[in-house]
Amino acid sequence: MSQVPDHVFQQRRELASQAMDTVEELFRVVRAARSAQLDRINRVLPRHRWSAVNLVDYAAVRSQDVRQLQSDLSDLGLSSLGRMEAGVEDHLKAVLLSLAAVAERPEPNLDMLDVGIEPGEGHGSGQDILERNAVQLLGRSPEDRETRIMVTLPSEAAADAALVRDMVAAGMNVARVNCAHDGPEEWARMIDHVRTAASDLGKDLRVSMDLGGPKVRTGPIEPGPRVEKIKPERDATGHVTERARLWLGTSPHDDLIPSVPVSPATWLSERTVGERIRLRDARDSGRSLRVMAVEDGGVLMEFAKTVYFATDLVLKAGNGDEATLGELPETEQALRLNIGDTLRLVRSLEPVPAVTQSPFTIGCTLPEAFQDAAPGDRVWLDDGKIGGVVRTVTPDSMDIEVLHTGPNGSNLKAEKGINFPDTDLQIRSLTPQDRKDLEFVARHADIVNMSFVRSRTDVTDLLDELTRLKATEVDVTLKIETVGGFEQLPQMLLEVMRWKDAGVMIARGDLAVETGFERLAEVQQEILWLCEAAHVPVIWATQVLESLAKKGIPSRAEVTDAAEGQRAECVMLNKGPFIIETIEALSSILGRMSGHVIKKTDLLRKLHAWREFVSA
Repeated sequence: MSQVPDHVFQQRRELASQAMDTVEELFRVVRAARSAQLDRINRVLPRHRWSAVNLVDYAAVRSQDVRQLQSDLSDLGLSSLGRMEAGVEDHLKAVLLSLAAVAERPEPNLDMLDVGIEPGEGHGSGQDILERNAVQLLGRSPEDRETRIMVTLPSEAAADAALVRDMVAAGMNVARVNCAHDGPEEWARMIDHVRTAASDLGKDLRVSMDLGGPKVRTGPIEPGPRVEKIKPERDATGHVTERARLWLGTSPHDDLIPSVPVSPATWLSERTVGERIRLRDARDSGRSLRVMAVEDGGVLMEFAKTVYFATDLVLKAGNGDEATLGELPETEQALRLNIGDTLRLVRSLEPVPAVTQSPFTIGCTLPEAFQDAAPGDRVWLDDGKIGGVVRTVTPDSMDIEVLHTGPNGSNLKAEKGINFPDTDLQIRSLTPQDRKDLEFVARHADIVNMSFVRSRTDVTDLLDELTRLKATEVDVTLKIETVGGFEQLPQMLLEVMRWKDAGVMIARGDLAVETGFERLAEVQQEILWLCEAAHVPVIWATQVLESLAKKGIPSRAEVTDAAEGQRAECVMLNKGPFIIETIEALSSILGRMSGHVIKKTDLLRKLHAWREFVSA
C-alpha cells in the first residue's frame, strides 16, 4: 500500500489554513451584522428570536462572494455551505472546527458571535422550525404531499357551494379571496361555503384574503361607436362552417349567443319561423337574417354573412313592418403603440381620444408618479407587453419613449397596470380602501395578504392596524411583487417577526415585469433562500398551470414550473373553468415531487440586493 507524500499533506494543511482565515473573516462579518441589527433582533417575538438571528447571519454571509471558499472546502472533503440556510451559525462553526483540525491550528474562539442577543424560545433544527411555522400559517400538509395548495376563489363561489366543496375535495388547502373583486356580501358567502365544506370533509383549511393595495393603472379612453360585429365561422378556404346567430330582444336562454335590444317589443312577438328580416348594417351593406325561433320576448336569428349591428339600425320584416335596434354597448378602444413612439402619461383622468399616431396620451392613476419618476427610469405597461424609458417629467405629465412592444406593435387599453421598477414611489402600501376592507378581514380571515408591500414602514402600518382592530390572531403574508419589496425583504421579515405567524408570497407576475423576465428565476430563488434562513413559509404564486385552468390543457413548461413549486411550502392557483382538474393535477405533481426535492444546493455568489441591510 503506497503512502501519501508529505507534500500532499502540507498542501492540504495550507489550503485548510487559508480557508480557515476566510471563515474567520465571515465570522467577523456576521458579528458586525448582528451588532447592526441587535435592537431589531431583540424586538421580535421570543419564538422567532433564533430565526431572526439566522436571517441576519445568512444575509451577512451572502454579502460576500464565497464561491472560492466553497470550492476549497469541497476539495478538502468538507461541507461546502451549500445547505446552510436553515442554520448558518452551526454550519460555520462545524466548518471552522474541521478546518482547524486539518490545518493543525489551535481550536478557534466560537463565542465571538455573542453580541448581547436576548434569549429566545428553543433552538431546534431550522427545518423543524420552518415546518412548525408552515403548519401554524397554512395548516398541516396532506399525507400524500408536503406542499399545500392555495386556490383563488372565483366570483361564482359566492353562489355555488357545490363548486367550493369540489375544490376542497380535489385538494385545496387554503382558499384565497381577492378583495379587489366582489364585495363583503359575496366574500362572506364564499367563506361560509369554505368553512362548511372543510367541516363536512374533515379538512384543515385556511382562508386568506388579499388586500388590493395601491393600483397604478392607465386612465380611461374615449369609447368607440356603439357597434357589435357578429360573424359566422369559416374554414381555411373561407367557406361557412357554422352560421352566425343572435337574439333580437331578450335571450331566453343562458348561453353564449349574443343579443341586441329591439323597439317596439310588439314587433318581436309578430315574427314567424322562416321569415326573412332585412337591414343595412353600419357599413351600409345589405343583409338578410332568417328567423329560427320566437319565444319569451326574443327572436333567434341566423345569417351567413358578417353583420355590423349599430344603435338605431332599421329592421324590415317581410310584411313591411319596421323596428329599430336599441342602444348597444360602447366599443372599447385602444392605443396602438410601436417602438419609437412617444407615450405621454398625464395626471388627468379625463377620457382621452383613441388617436392613431404618436404622440399618444393616457392618464395615470398614481399622482405620486409625476413627483418621483426621473428621466431614464424604466416604465412597463400591461404586464410587460409594452416598455419604455422616461424622457421628460413635469408635475402633470411624463413622456415615455416606447422601446418594447410586440413584433407588430401592441394595443394599450384603459385599466392596464403600470410598473415603475426604477422609481422609488413615495406611497404607502396600505390604502384607505385596504383599511376599510381590513375590518371585514379581521372578523373572517385566517390570513391577510399584503399587496405591493415595499418597506418596513408598510409592514408596521399593517401590524398596527390589525392591533387596533384586535385581530392579533390573523396571520400575515407579505406579497413580494416589486423591486423595492425584494430589496427590502430582510428588513420587512425582521419587522413581521414581531407578529405571531407570517409568510411570504412570491407574486411572480408583477415581479417579473419589475425585475425583467430574464431575472425572475434568479430573484425568486434568492427569495426562497432568504425565507428558508428566516424559517418563513413561502407561497409560490402567479400563472401556475394557467393554461390548464383556463383551457383544460397544460403546456410542458407549466408542468415543470409547477413541479419547481415543491421548493415552497405552498403553491397558488388562479381561477379558471377547469380549476377542479387543475387542483387535482397540481396535487399529483407535488405528490410525485415530494420524495425528490428538498429546497436546494447552490453556489453562494455575492448578493448586492441586501448589502445595506448588513451594514445598517
